[in-house]
Amino acid sequence: MAYANLTLLKISKCLLPVAFCLATYSSFAQTEKQIHVIKDKYRSSKLGVFTNDLKKDFTKENNTLLQAAKTNGWKLTERTADGNFSELTSIGDDGTPLYYSTFSTELNTATRANALHDNGLLDLGINGENMLVGVWDAGAVLTNHKEFENRVQTLDQSEIVDSHATRVTGILVAAGLDKKSKGVAYKAKAVSNDWRRDKIEVAEMAAEGLLLSNHSYGIMSDRVPDWYFGSYIQVSRDWDKIMYNAPYYLMVTAAGNSQKNQDNEAPIFGSASKGFDLMLGFATSKNGVTVAAADIETNEQGQLKRASVTSYSSFGPVDDGRIKPDIAAYGTNIYTTGIANDSRYETANGTSVATPGVTGSMLLIQEYHEQMEGIFMKAATLKGLVLHSADDVDSTGPDYKMGWGIINSKSAVEVIANKEFSSMISEETLFEGETKTYTVTANGTEPLSASISWTDPATGAVNSGTLNDMTAALVNDLDIRITKDGKTFLPWKLNVAQADAPAVNGDNKVDPFERIDIKNAKGDYTITVTHKNTLNQGPQNFSIIVTGIALTDCVLVTPEDVELTTTDETGVTLNWTANTDALFQIEYKEKGSNEWKVETTFDHYIDLQNLVEGTDYTLRMKTYCSENISSDYSEEYEFTFKGSETELMDYMEYGTLTLEVQFSIFPNPVQTSMTINGDISEDAMYKIVSLNGTVVKSGKAEQKKIHIADLTSGLYVLTLADLEGSKSIKFYKS
Repeated sequence: MAYANLTLLKISKCLLPVAFCLATYSSFAQTEKQIHVIKDKYRSSKLGVFTNDLKKDFTKENNTLLQAAKTNGWKLTERTADGNFSELTSIGDDGTPLYYSTFSTELNTATRANALHDNGLLDLGINGENMLVGVWDAGAVLTNHKEFENRVQTLDQSEIVDSHATRVTGILVAAGLDKKSKGVAYKAKAVSNDWRRDKIEVAEMAAEGLLLSNHSYGIMSDRVPDWYFGSYIQVSRDWDKIMYNAPYYLMVTAAGNSQKNQDNEAPIFGSASKGFDLMLGFATSKNGVTVAAADIETNEQGQLKRASVTSYSSFGPVDDGRIKPDIAAYGTNIYTTGIANDSRYETANGTSVATPGVTGSMLLIQEYHEQMEGIFMKAATLKGLVLHSADDVDSTGPDYKMGWGIINSKSAVEVIANKEFSSMISEETLFEGETKTYTVTANGTEPLSASISWTDPATGAVNSGTLNDMTAALVNDLDIRITKDGKTFLPWKLNVAQADAPAVNGDNKVDPFERIDIKNAKGDYTITVTHKNTLNQGPQNFSIIVTGIALTDCVLVTPEDVELTTTDETGVTLNWTANTDALFQIEYKEKGSNEWKVETTFDHYIDLQNLVEGTDYTLRMKTYCSENISSDYSEEYEFTFKGSETELMDYMEYGTLTLEVQFSIFPNPVQTSMTINGDISEDAMYKIVSLNGTVVKSGKAEQKKIHIADLTSGLYVLTLADLEGSKSIKFYKS
């Protein structure tokens, strides 16, 4: 689909100096306390010096650029036949004119971000409220589009409203007044900037606490010599330097749409027609996230049913063998905001529109982590978490087409929720010559996966003209290993000389993210983190993420068999089936009241005292296995306090009729299938209901065996019903 020529729309802009305008954004999103915590960890002086250098270079290079364009007859801007907008932005070290171009070729369920929203699968209420994202693009966003609800600002001097920027921002933060256009972080705020001063403006905003920025553009692939493809060049290093000095800030960029163009006639692997070795500019940075586009289908539970890279998405690798792109997201026929008027919508394809799906999802994951832990993650942790929790596609391990797989926001927040129960997320520091050691126990129900991620220093040489230079850009080479009974498990790695071959396990010497996966893991394992050679620029911060482990003996099962064991004139004693190493929360209130009184205990009994004679009470319970993860509530029980004559009653939320026959299920928790124990009539039917009320399975119960391997992990309710009535029981799918 070709879009109309660039529409020239004047917009209101900040009339104060740019630096002052940028500084005012802090009142537009995150709190001053949150920003202070972020800035406290920054190398502020180095970031400030580098920003000043960028400003000086920009003024000098801009004058040179204009003169060179005039001398050589280079176009300053261009609208191409496919609707993309390009602009001359710099000159390479070899004198090549470098044009930035948008990456469109003519969502929420595909990234699983909707699982976090209000009324989503997880019903977390994570919508991006009070969060801020930066958008750099060909021009400014149509800020008065009705979908933006005064949540989008233009902060730089851009005067031209751009359709591409407006589409990208809509995918990020559109309110969803037209439901099909609902943004990934639909209550978040965004700042809009054009790309001319992108490094300067990002550095200034990162210094003030910006967490994420979206860059759905890059160097035009048909305008550069072949040596540029896959190269780590000056612009790659500049962005790495910003991220290294502002370790909470993360750049997210599009991989490009050049798979079929055959622009690289001398790729590091295969022929031009295969589509490999097409990464350019900041897409080759070590510390950022580069996004591929995929065609994706998921089911109602957010599980990936199928995925494949699109026919246009550019492939890696980077010439030194690093895994690029890093991640993939949906990028086809995305309905979003347009610029013809404040109610216009458009449909777009490309890595340009896949990228904001990832950026918005990461913003929601940061929001959830801050709510649960009281602090945002460092960029290396966020990047590592997204790569660690991605849905693998095709062969096991990463590849050069879609990186570590398809982003799965739901899985990422579940890793956070399961912290201190079945997962570990820790931000660490490795000193010179140090070995970090962690002993973990596999939970036996899922693969044991461990990964490390770090923001690498932006030192070392850059390529300035060597074709397919395989010199590693990585400066500090950290290593993760897992050992058990004399056997060592190694991380995934790819071979640039066999770019279409599956990943293997080995010593990864090029990537600032390493992951090890062990299927059918059982027992205790030792994880070690070390480094090669000498650490550059002092101790190296890194993040470690481990899943598939058992950090407690707790079993996440709702308390059952609740009884009143003793009563007296002032209170009652409750007893229930014990769960080893669990914290139990008991909530009770006077019937009709909205305020629950809360008691907790590690025992399987509790005394409730100071009850009022003749008063009706309601109570419920849940099990906590960590600070963040708990079972669903038990059934609600009622009793009228009558001193020593008090009796406990319960009622089912799924109907007043009950089956005369009692039943149970085995096992519970369940992994692949469960068996119903009890004398079930031939008329009995079953249904399995998720905690948001969705019926996910149903059928006849007389076979007594139900397969649930296709369900996602979590709590469910199994209801049996026949002509006599119904009865329900909760179970946990592990």
